[in-house]
Formats: sequence, structure tokens, C-alpha cells
Amino acid sequence: MIIQAVVFDLDGVILDSEEVWNDVRYEFALAHGGHWSPEGDQPLVMGASSMQWAASMRENNGVDLPDQAIYEGIVGRLRERYACHLPLMPGAAEAVAGLASAYHLGVASSSPLEIIEYVLGLADLRRYFSAVVSSDEVAVGKPAPDVYLEACARLKTRPERAAAVEDSASGIQAAHSAGLAVIAIPNRKFPPAPDVLALTDVVLDSIGRLDREVVASLGGRARGSLARGSGDGPSAGRP
Repeated sequence: MIIQAVVFDLDGVILDSEEVWNDVRYEFALAHGGHWSPEGDQPLVMGASSMQWAASMRENNGVDLPDQAIYEGIVGRLRERYACHLPLMPGAAEAVAGLASAYHLGVASSSPLEIIEYVLGLADLRRYFSAVVSSDEVAVGKPAPDVYLEACARLKTRPERAAAVEDSASGIQAAHSAGLAVIAIPNRKFPPAPDVLALTDVVLDSIGRLDREVVASLGGRARGSLARGSGDGPSAGRP
């Protein structure tokens, strides 16, 4: 099956932003009488939609504000941080541009749509993407498949003809459940468990290694047959 479209996650794939989200949530929680643990709380909300993580901060982290106020406070601080410094992953812009002439490109992210659009605009990458979908626009966020199914629908591509680029456990599970081939670039701070990585088709050590050859290799291959590390070519696949 020939791959026609590539759908990127944003945070942890194009943008080195998990630490930024974590710092902003920590600062916001403390400023409003709550608490936040990078190790315990951040993994729980990775992949959640905006209202899901806002409710989690209210219910589990002692932030005594309405969910909408939590959302607006966090998103406002993110925009301020990104305006000062946009932490693009090394090689991300080149990977996106390199694939754009051969594949339809989309974004399927748990970030709010306004943040996705803001980041892609700052990075001058928006022009490459035919579809941009936030988990806020679908019924259920990652690890449910909804956001990837919606991205494929907007790209007018069947899921089995699309590949996802993901870093987190919830994102990998979402893309796999939707029926996409999955290219994993494991998040170094919050790496997916081995059983989750077993759901993927390709594992790369950086987005700088994502190119047309990697995507083309997905066509007609069984899942889990290629891993690419720091060497010059494919290494042995995972068992």
C-alpha cells in the first residue's frame, strides 16, 4: 500500500515543547495555590485535550479556577514563551519541507488550535500543511484515534495510506488505533514503554532522519520491521 499522506504530531516532534508546557503548568499551578510534579503530573496529561488537562489541573492539582480560566492562563503564557523563543526540533523544518513535495501533510496535535496555528506561523511551516487538527475539535483526545481519523478525512486519504509521526505513548496508540503506519521518534524525557513502541513501524532517533526514503519504506511492509538509530542505514528490526 503506497503512502500518500504524512500526519505530524506537534509537541515533541516538530516542537521541543514538553518542557515548556511542564514549566508553564508548574508556574501557573503554584501561582494559583496549587501544585505540579513534572514526573507525576506531566505524563498524565500528555495527549489530553485542552479541557481535559484544564479539568485535571483543577481536580488533581489544587488550581481553584474555572477550566476556561486555567486554559486561557496556560495558553497565554505559552504564547509569550514562544514569542520570545520558539524551540523547534533540530531538523524539523527541513524534514517537513523535504516531504511536502511528495506527500500531503497534516498535523494532528493535542495542543489547542490557536497554539498550533501560532507555532506553525512563527516557524513559517503553515504553508506545507493541507490539514491541521487539534484534539479540541474531536470527541476524544489521544490515545483515542479520533484526531488522526479527522486529519485523514480532511486530507481525503484513507488511514491505511497515511503515516503518523509521533513521540509519545498516547500519540502512538492513537495513530495505531486509527490504522495509520507509525513512525516513532521517542520522547527522551517521557519515553514510550517497549510494548507501545512495538506498535510502531519505524523508530528514528531524531526527526532529522525523517525523509522520503523512510516514508516510502512503509508501503507494503509488515508492521515493526524497521528501526533506524544513529548509524547510516536501517538496523535490525525489533522482535
